[in-house]
Amino acid sequence: MIHDPYTAKKVAELLIQINAIKLEPKNPFTWASGWKSPIYCDNRIALSYPTVRTFIREQFAKQIKSLHGRADVIAGVATGAIGIGALVAEELNLPFVYVRPKAKGHGRKNQIEGLLESNRQVVVIEDLISTGKSSLDAIKALKEAGAEITGLMSIFDYNFSIAKKRFKKENINIHSLSDYDHLIELAIENRFILKSEAEVLRQWRAAPNKWKP
Repeated sequence: MIHDPYTAKKVAELLIQINAIKLEPKNPFTWASGWKSPIYCDNRIALSYPTVRTFIREQFAKQIKSLHGRADVIAGVATGAIGIGALVAEELNLPFVYVRPKAKGHGRKNQIEGLLESNRQVVVIEDLISTGKSSLDAIKALKEAGAEITGLMSIFDYNFSIAKKRFKKENINIHSLSDYDHLIELAIENRFILKSEAEVLRQWRAAPNKWKP
């Protein structure tokens, strides 16, 4: 869900400008899952651009205050949201932790890195939401550690129906700075893509696991 439409378009514009998001309807990418995709998104690139990461950090902080009021801890999902999550926690002057996909096999065998006391109100930060599985795995680990999840926020959301169903089932409140719909709208307005290519992008989003170029 988008909280601020202006920010949604601005973030999409910035991500395209720095090539964090690439649109290639005629020359699709292959994801790690094996899916063919006309879009590729790597929001970690934003960390290399001070003005971009500052804008994203400030918008996260602003929206967290507006949507969630009081939060005790910011949690980033490894690895993509560690950097931006720490920046957001710094902006809000809050403690920060991050969550690994699974516990380490050595040392203290932590899955959650950092100090997380029980019964803390936690806002989870993601760089990207696709199917929602990695986000929910992190949320499960946080809950098992005694956290109360206030909400999940991401830089970008593909708006896949499977993710919406998963978050709804777990009663997780989600918001993103930008999303797929605002990205396509921006791309058409600025003629980054043709309208026919926009239709290809919409068809892919409807059934990404079955889409063929």
